[in-house]
Amino acid sequence: MPSEMVRVIYTKYDGSAHRDYPARRLAEDDLGIWVGVTRGTASVYHGRPSVEQIPFVLLIPHYAWWTGMFNPPPRTSEVYCDITTPARWEGDTVHIVDLDLDAVRRRESGLVELRDEDEFAEHREAFGYPSDLVEHAEAASRYLIGALGDGTEPFATHYRKHLLEVTQD
Repeated sequence: MPSEMVRVIYTKYDGSAHRDYPARRLAEDDLGIWVGVTRGTASVYHGRPSVEQIPFVLLIPHYAWWTGMFNPPPRTSEVYCDITTPARWEGDTVHIVDLDLDAVRRRESGLVELRDEDEFAEHREAFGYPSDLVEHAEAASRYLIGALGDGTEPFATHYRKHLLEVTQD
């Protein structure tokens, strides 16, 4: 039986620390494992100690080249997807490699944008991303840009029930 708490560790492709935080396991379904982070959670962001000021829900797909973060107001990004390697679980710890690209849907305007293409290009060269990794990252980006804009679940309404669990604590 998995524990209620999981540890989420994001690194960059070169192994450097990116994000690290505890999260509460909320549910598991055909989409993946849903975890929640409440306000006040101690975390590491870009390798530095931090405290989460706004709660969020993270969907860790069973096998996909992305993760999805779902945010309440006042965060301006309603949905923020990191392009990543597929998640690798070791017990109650999940390891995810962030590949720089991000697909974001803005709350007020509904604008969907691909971000950090310059960082992806820079790290592709510096870290020596293999061609198959680049292909998977670019395919995930194309999928997410479409799915965030056309009402594909879980990006339309499915996530809201999970977000309520972390915002009503």
